[in-house]
Amino acid sequence: MLILAKAYGLGPHGTASEFIFAGDLVQEAYEKLAPEDQLALKAAGDHPSNTASDLLQVRGAGVGGPNTTDNAVGPDFNLVVPTIDNGNPAISVFSLPNPNPGQLLDLTWNTFGFGVQRLMRQIKSLGRRLDADICVGINEAGLVMATFLASAQFNRCSIGYLRCNRVRNEITFAAESHYPESVEAPVIVICDFEVKHADVVGLVARELRERYPGAELYFAVFGAMTKGNSLEVQSFDDLTGATIMQAARFDAVFIAATMSPPGIEPPLELR
Repeated sequence: MLILAKAYGLGPHGTASEFIFAGDLVQEAYEKLAPEDQLALKAAGDHPSNTASDLLQVRGAGVGGPNTTDNAVGPDFNLVVPTIDNGNPAISVFSLPNPNPGQLLDLTWNTFGFGVQRLMRQIKSLGRRLDADICVGINEAGLVMATFLASAQFNRCSIGYLRCNRVRNEITFAAESHYPESVEAPVIVICDFEVKHADVVGLVARELRERYPGAELYFAVFGAMTKGNSLEVQSFDDLTGATIMQAARFDAVFIAATMSPPGIEPPLELR
């Protein structure tokens, strides 16, 4: 695709005014490519007169808004997390450095999609096939994650939705929350956008175990906050929500990225 875009992007004489990006040639098949191929198409498919950073700015502007660029993604590192018996405890996580400490880090759709793909890869590397009966999204951002995972990873399984209402220090579930019908003792993947200090996932786990007796619960979260300044944590216990996730007794935990306070904001301010 890179070679074809270079060869034909400006026509046979190189005089056409419209340049063709390599990613545009694959169109909807782009989402099915491996993450490294997607990054190659974005980073190396620019016109010779453009730099790689210029291309990222142009491509990011088309997705996240007129003045946004793709988020900087830190290096991958391995993290040992709670998992099933005889499962693979090591997951590959990336960090999300915040260039403006003290402010929420607004994510672009490119970064959001990259994180969902990372969760999919971790699920595939669990050590055995994970067939979910229900994907449950916590609030709107979690619902988007659940929709992507259910469609791409779990053969379009049922999708649930838990909308959390916070009144002072108490969290309740709104009436519009949805609990789909399912088989007895279902396998449920809970999707949440971020884990900080609040025990939302513990409350969700208790609610789902009451609704679905005998259920297996798996937890997939986009961003997990770290206790210290380093995002490349050495231990699961270095995450602020480690105790919360352990107390919820999930069969396995999947984490796409680590983040620093005050956290991250999903695209279009999904809550």
